[in-house]
Amino acid sequence: MPDMLVNLLCLPPVDEALEGLRAEGIIVRRAQPWELTPVREFVTENFEPAWADEISGGLVRQPVTVFVALREGGLVGFAAYECTRKNFFGPTGVIEEARGRGVGRALLLAALGGLRELGYAYAVIGGVGPAAFYERAAGARLIPDSSPGVYRDPLRPDVKD
Repeated sequence: MPDMLVNLLCLPPVDEALEGLRAEGIIVRRAQPWELTPVREFVTENFEPAWADEISGGLVRQPVTVFVALREGGLVGFAAYECTRKNFFGPTGVIEEARGRGVGRALLLAALGGLRELGYAYAVIGGVGPAAFYERAAGARLIPDSSPGVYRDPLRPDVKD
């Protein structure tokens, strides 16, 4: 899967997306360090154990580089940045029943805003699946010849991209 590049200076405002979700009872906020176990368990159970490993670094940073989406006190999504590499967005995921409401977009914009706050002008979205979503939500563009990028697994040379 290729990487994408996004101009952080041209991001749509996140406040509008957050307010719309709040009206539906969905809160997007930065995770807290003491939430490491429940957030890792959520990611492991609903997405990939490797993603849970990946976001562990972001959950112990200061500031934490993982955002979570909650509905009625339960996790429905997450987005991380600066976990794989400096200036990288991802991984991210929203559970099936919460998709189509703007949760993924709000998480994306919040996390990209975190990268902008760190002083970056551009960011890499690593190993994208839904390229059209990232293009629509944040104006991201595919980076030519970027697959597999940093996600090549040197521990498993038998796995092909």
